[in-house]
Amino acid sequence: MNDEIPDRAGTLAVLRVLCEHEPVLMLSGDGEGYGTRWTVNGQQIQPVIARFLMHAGYIAESGVTEFGARKLVLTPEGLEFRKQGLLWWDNLGVFQRMKITIFG
Repeated sequence: MNDEIPDRAGTLAVLRVLCEHEPVLMLSGDGEGYGTRWTVNGQQIQPVIARFLMHAGYIAESGVTEFGARKLVLTPEGLEFRKQGLLWWDNLGVFQRMKITIFG
């Protein structure tokens, strides 16, 4: 994992929930001041994390829901990124995990 990843602990938390069968839902904003929102499993994802995953090619659109939300799923690169992230976290010590969780 590298330093360009925003909120590494938060990004890893999102990746833990994502799998091949659980999409990110992208709810587009409207003209009344509501911006685009991303959710996975009903929990909102920080926009900086969702944008990072999209721009890096780790998630890609796979269709839309019946309510018009865009479904984004892990790409093959995203599956590998998830795997490497989980391995990275497992190899950290308790204090390293605390430092990353608190300070990013």
